[in-house]
Parts: sequence; structure tokens; C-alpha cells
Amino acid sequence: MKFTTPFLLLLSGASAFPTKRSEAGLSGRATAEETTDELLFSITLPAFTARRNAQNPSTLDWTSDGCTSSPDNPLGFPFTPACNRHDFGYTNYRAQSRFTESAKLKIDTNLKTDLYYQCSSVTLKSICNALAEVYYAAVRAFGGSDATPGKRSTDELVKIYEEKLAIYNDLVAEARENGDLPALDSK
Repeated sequence: MKFTTPFLLLLSGASAFPTKRSEAGLSGRATAEETTDELLFSITLPAFTARRNAQNPSTLDWTSDGCTSSPDNPLGFPFTPACNRHDFGYTNYRAQSRFTESAKLKIDTNLKTDLYYQCSSVTLKSICNALAEVYYAAVRAFGGSDATPGKRSTDELVKIYEEKLAIYNDLVAEARENGDLPALDSK
């Protein structure tokens, strides 16, 4: 019974120590993998953008080419922040040797969520969401071909991309007919 009091004090004090998870990205004790996952999947897109702007933590790779071969802000839709986080995921997962097909799917799905978030505050939301589906289908079909375990069949993914693109084009044509979008100059 004499050791009960010191033992209880030790137990109560142990709960005051911060856990590695609660410190992720804050004290540097989290692993690069934990911090990458937190930045990709556990914080909002605006919080990610703030961390990206501060390059915090500096040990991760923050480089991005925006939306790669696609427009960064098509029709004024603010897609760049979502594309930046997507690039962050691919780049850091590659550097951490964990860029697998399942990781790629998770990062790509997060892109779609982020694009929908960006679409939530725009006019022409249905067109923005349809374009978000096109961008998502494009990264599924054409992005990250180096994900392991190896070569994947893209025929079905390309077909889905083409279907999403057709839906988007139909919505744009309808919006132009209704005067919601200006017609393109045919010069």
C-alpha cells in the first residue's frame, strides 16, 4: 500500500504528457508520414493553404505546378488550392516511398473533396461540380502512373473521364444558351 500514492501520482502525471498524435506538425515530434497525412486528410483546405504559404514544416516538399496540364482556375473557379494539396500528396508520398495505388486513390479522392469545397462558394455550382468530376476523372486516368504495384489498366478510367467531360460540356452549352455563360469568340 505504501507505493500506491507515488504510483497514482505517476499515472496521473502520465496523462499530462502530450501524445505524438496531438503534436503532429506542431512540435516536430511527428514523423514526416504522420505530418503529411495530417496535412492531406485531417485539416481543412484553407488551413492547408496557410501551412503551405508558411512552408510549415519546411522538411516537406511544397512544390506544385498547380493543376498541371489543366487550367488552374477555369471559368474563374478557384481550383489552384485543391491542385496544390493534390501535388503535395503525390510528391511527399513518392518521397516517403509509399505512393501505392491505394494511396493514389485516397489522394485523388481528397482532390475531389477539395474541388467540391472550392465549388461550394461559386455561382454556377453545378458546372463547377461537373468540372470537379472531370478533374478527378483525369487524375484517376492519367495521373500518377508510377504508383505501385505497377502498370494499371486505364481503359475504364479513360472511358469515365470521357463521360464526365461530355456531361460538363453539355452543362456549359446549356448555360451558354441560357445566357449564364458568355459564348466563346469563334475568331
